[in-house]
Amino acid sequence: MENKTPLLQMKNISKSFPGVKALDQVQLEVQTGEVHALLGENGAGKSTLIKILGGLLVPDEGEIYLDGTKVDMKDVSSSESMGISVIHQELCLAPNMTVAENIVLGREPSRGPWHLINRKEIKQFGQDILNQFDLEIDAGEYVSNLTVAEQQMVEIAKALSKDNRIIVMDEPTSSLTEKEVVKLLDTIRGLKQKGVSVIYISHRMEELFSIADKVTILRDGTYVGTRNMNDVGYQGLVQMMVGRELSEIYTKPTVQPGEKILEVRNLTSGKKVKNVSFSLYKGEILGIYGLVGSGRTELMRTIFGIDKSTSGDIYINNKKVRIQNPQDAIKYGIGFVPEDRKEQGAILIQSVSYNVSLTRLNKLVKWFQVDHRQEDRLVEQYIDKLSIRTPSPEQKLMHLSGGNQQKAIISKWLATEPNILILDEPTRGIDVGAKKEIYSIMSDLAQSGVSIIMVSSELPEIINMSTRVMTMNQGEISGELTIESEITQENILTHATGGINNESEFAKS
Repeated sequence: MENKTPLLQMKNISKSFPGVKALDQVQLEVQTGEVHALLGENGAGKSTLIKILGGLLVPDEGEIYLDGTKVDMKDVSSSESMGISVIHQELCLAPNMTVAENIVLGREPSRGPWHLINRKEIKQFGQDILNQFDLEIDAGEYVSNLTVAEQQMVEIAKALSKDNRIIVMDEPTSSLTEKEVVKLLDTIRGLKQKGVSVIYISHRMEELFSIADKVTILRDGTYVGTRNMNDVGYQGLVQMMVGRELSEIYTKPTVQPGEKILEVRNLTSGKKVKNVSFSLYKGEILGIYGLVGSGRTELMRTIFGIDKSTSGDIYINNKKVRIQNPQDAIKYGIGFVPEDRKEQGAILIQSVSYNVSLTRLNKLVKWFQVDHRQEDRLVEQYIDKLSIRTPSPEQKLMHLSGGNQQKAIISKWLATEPNILILDEPTRGIDVGAKKEIYSIMSDLAQSGVSIIMVSSELPEIINMSTRVMTMNQGEISGELTIESEITQENILTHATGGINNESEFAKS
C-alpha cells in the first residue's frame, strides 16, 4: 500500500528560456522506495524538470514538497542537503582529478586542526566504492584516461556513495555495455529495497519495463499523465509520448549498393586498431558493432585523420590517399559525426546557424568577411531539409533538444557534400520520434548514393538499419554478415565476443 503522503511532489512547475517554454504546469509525484520512470521525446522538458529538482535551475512558477513539507531548491547544495542526487546526462566529472577524488569531491576526509586532506584515505574510500559495485577501475586513475562508459560508471558510483533518499538518473546506460546495464539495474533494485526512490530517465523501453513501478509522461513541456507500468504497454507509452500512432521507425534503404568507394587495408593505430581491412560500397549502410573497448570509435577516428595510423593504407575510388588530419578527410569527401556530440560534435554555446555553416566557412568567406546572405540560404536549406525544430537559426544549439542538436550536426557534415558519412552512435540519448527522423535521413542519403558507416551499440539499430554488418573484437575485425537472414542478434553477439555465444543477460534479468 502506498503512503498517503508522497516522498516528492513537484506541483505546477513552469520554466521558460528565450524563445522556448520548456515546462508548463508540470506535475511529478514519487513515493518512497519507488522506481519512477520519466518519459518523453527530446524537448519534452525532462532534463529541465530534474535540473530544477537538483537545484541547477530555479522555476518561474510551481512548488516542491518533500514528505508534505514545502522546500526551496535554490541551489545544488540545498538539493543535496535534502538527500537528492542527480546523475545528469552530461557527465560532471573533473577530468584532471583521480577517480577517487571525484567520488569524494566536496566531502573530502581531513584530519587535525589544519584539516589536512588524507589522500591515502580518499583513494581507499574510492576503491571500496568501486569494488562494492564490482567495477574494474583503479581509484587512482585520472578520469581523463577513462573511456566514456567508465566515466559513466564512476558518475553512478559517486551518486550511490552518498546517503540519498532520491536518486535521479538521466540516461545512465547510454554509454554502458549490456553487462554493465544488468549490473546497474540490479543495483537499482537493491536501492528500492532499502527505501531509496529512483527517478529514471531512459529511451530504452526494455529497461523501463524491467525496473519501473510508475511512469510519468511529458510532451512539449506539458504533463500528459502518470501510469502504473503494469497497466500500459509499449505502444501505449509511445502514443502518449508523441500524441499519435507511431509506425515502424526503421527505414532501411531499398537500393542495391554500387561500386566500391572506400577500401581500408591492414590499418593499425595505437593499441586499439590492429591490422583492419574492409571495404565500403556506394549507397550502403555498413553497420559496425562491438563491445566497449573493441576499437570501433578508434577505427573511425583513424580513417578521419584524428588519430594517426602507424601502418596500413586507405583507398578512395581505387586511388590510394594519405589522410593525416580531418582537413584531408573532408577534401576526400568524408564526413564524421562523432560519438560525443556535446564535446566533439558541436559548439553548444553558438547558434544553429554557426554550427551548420562551420564546415563551409572557407566557401562562405569573401574578402575576409562571411557572406551572410549565402550563409543564411545554406542554413535555411538544412533546417528545412532535416526538419530542425528551432525558433530561429540564431537560437543557441544548447537550447535545442538532443535530437535537433544531432540533426544540426549531421547538417554540418552534409553541407560539405560528402560521399562517405561516418555516424558514431547516431541516435544515442535521443527519443524514439527523433530516431525515426534520423533513420529516415540516413535512408534518404543512402538512396541518393552517399555511403554510410554506422557505429552503434544498439542491436535493434544495427539489425534494422544496416545493409551489411561488420563486428569488431579487441581492435580487429571479428566477423562480417552480408545476408539479411544472417543479421541476427545471436550471430552479431557471437562474432562481437570473439566466437562466444554471449546471449543477452539483460533479457534474462
